[in-house]
Amino acid sequence: MIHAVLHDAKDTVAVAVVEGLTAGTELNAWIMDEDKIVHLKALQDIPIGHKVALKDMAVGDTVFKYGTDIGKVVAPIQVGQHAHVHNIKTKRW
Repeated sequence: MIHAVLHDAKDTVAVAVVEGLTAGTELNAWIMDEDKIVHLKALQDIPIGHKVALKDMAVGDTVFKYGTDIGKVVAPIQVGQHAHVHNIKTKRW
């Protein structure tokens, strides 16, 4: 089963595509551009449509989703954690 998707292998987050992803779930994330599966464990509940971190990220790191810079990390994120507005902000302001 595919739990999350990402487009590019350089993406640092994937998007949850199923409901009910709870902490401890072993996730399969599909890299669409390479038709490859990567595996990780959810450290927190991840709501459908929200992002899960694919790597550890420090404050100031750039976040990539679908091959695009979507913002910067404002609180440390560990692989498998929920990545959202509480730890990622736009670079616009």
